[in-house]
Amino acid sequence: MVDNFPFYLCLVVAILLLIMLANKIRVAYPVLLVLAGLLISLVPAIPNLHIESELIFIIFLPPLLYDAAWQISWKELWHWRRVIGSFAFVVVFLNALVVALAANYFIPGFSLALGFLLGGIVSPPDAVSAGAILKFVKVPKRISSILEGESLLNDASSLIIFRFALIAVGTGQFLWHQAALTFVWMILGGIGSGLLVGYIIMKMHKFLPTDANMDIVLTLVTPYAMYIIGEEIGSSGVLAVVGGGLLLSNHRLNFLSSSSRLRTVNVWESLSFMLNGLVFMLIGLDLPQITAGLERVTMISAVGYGLLITLVLVVTRLISAYGAVVVTLIARNYITVADTRNPGVKGPFVLGWAGMRGVVSLAAALSIPATLKSGAEFPERNLILFITFVVILTTLLVQGLTLPAIIRRLNLTDPDYDLPEDEMYRNLRRQLNQLALKYLNENYQDKLTDHPVLRQMAQKWEANQAESDATSLAEDSKTIYREILNEQRAWLAKQNDEQNAILEEVIRKHLLFLDLEEEKMRFL
Repeated sequence: MVDNFPFYLCLVVAILLLIMLANKIRVAYPVLLVLAGLLISLVPAIPNLHIESELIFIIFLPPLLYDAAWQISWKELWHWRRVIGSFAFVVVFLNALVVALAANYFIPGFSLALGFLLGGIVSPPDAVSAGAILKFVKVPKRISSILEGESLLNDASSLIIFRFALIAVGTGQFLWHQAALTFVWMILGGIGSGLLVGYIIMKMHKFLPTDANMDIVLTLVTPYAMYIIGEEIGSSGVLAVVGGGLLLSNHRLNFLSSSSRLRTVNVWESLSFMLNGLVFMLIGLDLPQITAGLERVTMISAVGYGLLITLVLVVTRLISAYGAVVVTLIARNYITVADTRNPGVKGPFVLGWAGMRGVVSLAAALSIPATLKSGAEFPERNLILFITFVVILTTLLVQGLTLPAIIRRLNLTDPDYDLPEDEMYRNLRRQLNQLALKYLNENYQDKLTDHPVLRQMAQKWEANQAESDATSLAEDSKTIYREILNEQRAWLAKQNDEQNAILEEVIRKHLLFLDLEEEKMRFL
């Protein structure tokens, strides 16, 4: 580990450069990272990395799920709950079933239990890949919300299928009544334990004498505590993190100070950025480990099986996306659904095509034990691992590279919101100014003459009320203001060098204030 430390540092720098390149050429960065890892792994002098599945499940998965739970809109998640639930559970199960049947029929030596094991591994799409792609194209909010919501839950459902299939392969039998009870406990126990841990953490933030640094550390510990406790009680650690994360996200104003919220967001953005980059690079770097045990079948046959399973997954997801539309159109006659309009063919196609696989699939495949409890070699383990790698690589390359062009070609319109996001922001800002002025005039009118600061605040809100859209969004004004802020920073730095009578801590406070002023311009 210590001997390879310079290599790991170079790997981090390479990830940063590749993500910069991906942003420059407007390609989803997971695609470039996987390809780069693949090419690096072919270099003879490169250290051979052995990736443990526990490394991904314990170190990477909890914080990434927790961050996703904090980022997602609960309002949108609840609004589209039926569609999200169908994609996260029903569609995942259908994918696993179709993969099981296809593997059992086309791949020699694959039983239905092994097919379900493979199906549970490759059925969940990866949220990071879709999110990275959607940065470069505009899609209706409903599509991005459904994809985000699905990604929060489909890992749990696929891992539940994987766990049951693993038991069936190991024991040679499958008891439906036991499986049903276990399934219910994994869902209820996972969500319940996550909510309980989240509630305890929330009270710790609120009643203990913490500061911003302590709050940040607690947020870093929280997802791991949720995941480990959920797994230890035999339920779903993934659902524990999702349930607890959603609880804390929706109550963040009640237990975190403004300073803690501001600094926590910065820390988590950097952490998620680095973790996501590392996991996709590791997928490519793991090629030697994946191909090392491939002995029973030829490379050409193994690649063919991988492409076959990929095709099955893509077609099944597309059919399921349109099937969900048909079910919704029928169900609206009997129950209240989120949208009664016919979504057409464009939206479901985007949902169906956005099915890139990622790190959870690889981690699940790597977690297959080398031997059964009897001591016999686990059947087809190496082939399953290789097929999983082919599915991840193919979906990232084919779907990941074509999805932006498809979205632009379809020219989707947003049927749910009439106003663009920036106009919504300006309207809310005016209403907030109105609220502030009304409250000040109704409660502290007599203080305005005696307190110049309050009077200046009132004048600022009145000016904001009267400003035109062009004034509030003028890029020239922002450029000039940035130049002024840079002049002020340079002056402060000069004062710090020349004036020994001024504490540097005071200089830094002013520099922080200038940074906050520049940050505010993003929202003006």
